[in-house]
Amino acid sequence: MSEVYAARRDRLRERCHAAGSEAALVSGNANVRYLAGTAPAGAVLLVCPGRDVLLCPCDPCGGEAFGPRAAEDLQVVVLAEADGDPAVAAAEHAAAAGRSSLAVEEHHLTVSRHRALRSVAPRLRLTDLGPAVEQQRLVKDDEEISSLRIAAEIADQALGELLESILVGRTERHLALELERRLVDHGATGPAFPTSVGTGPNSGLAGHLPGDRRVEEGDFLSVCVGADYRGYRSEIGRTFVIGTSPADWQIELYDQVFAAQRAGREALAPGTPYREVDRAARLVLEAAGHGERVGPGVGHGVGLENDEDPRLTPSAMGKLDACVPVTVDPGVHLPGRGGVRIDDTLVVRPEADGGPELLTITTKELLAL
Repeated sequence: MSEVYAARRDRLRERCHAAGSEAALVSGNANVRYLAGTAPAGAVLLVCPGRDVLLCPCDPCGGEAFGPRAAEDLQVVVLAEADGDPAVAAAEHAAAAGRSSLAVEEHHLTVSRHRALRSVAPRLRLTDLGPAVEQQRLVKDDEEISSLRIAAEIADQALGELLESILVGRTERHLALELERRLVDHGATGPAFPTSVGTGPNSGLAGHLPGDRRVEEGDFLSVCVGADYRGYRSEIGRTFVIGTSPADWQIELYDQVFAAQRAGREALAPGTPYREVDRAARLVLEAAGHGERVGPGVGHGVGLENDEDPRLTPSAMGKLDACVPVTVDPGVHLPGRGGVRIDDTLVVRPEADGGPELLTITTKELLAL
């Protein structure tokens, strides 16, 4: 894999050179991992002429607790002082090597940290790298998609097993903990994000934190869970009815959200503007009278972060590319009653390749459990 990381850094190096910067300081954790193969807490990456440098506050080869090892072609520098700042050390390193300019990720640096860089290397011209690495991460290679596919399979397995167990009387918190345990049992590093379980009036709420409410007969039960596999994160959300045949209002609401989610999925194609995916799903829910209940967006990118670019929102700029993994996750919540959320992870593919590839395959039929 070292050659993969080296090729990624070469692309960034070329971009910096074209923009007039001799070196780049990458400090976003996911960005460091994307370019270096590992990202111990607090580590930064200096991409520069010659050998690139990973600067860490601790030894990245000190054991499995640090995750995967750094790419073999990197120079690894461990700070002598445990409380030292790797970003400041990187600026000093660049200045000592005679660099005159350094592009930094200003959106990942605090004002005080940026000032510290200037103070240790006053002759180093600092420019903004912007979201260059995030943009480079948008399109995934085959290895990345393979990891996402496995992460989705793990989440499907965990959710499927939960649905086979007795649910009535158990708390939201208990169900969330069981799901996260099952993720690890099936090979995940852990959950991709805090697992959301909502019952009854809590169902359908985006990002609902599980509480002590117990599952009751006739409830909607909504679950949103994801697996972290080798750093890559899946996401799946489903809504079920507990213990009885669904009420008419539950069937109607479910059908509306399902139709919106299907419209969003069918809009996924290379060249489609991000906002058009949002619009496709949103129009269905607006026509059903739920326009004010739709969230700020109907999906987002997934990869080394659970919520990354692209953003499928009404104001998003840009167009989809092939091999970009995204979620489509519309939902509607009726205060005091509950709601429905349906969420899938997919990979954008051209029509000639069969259209969008669905990674999360748990049924979207409204099941009565």
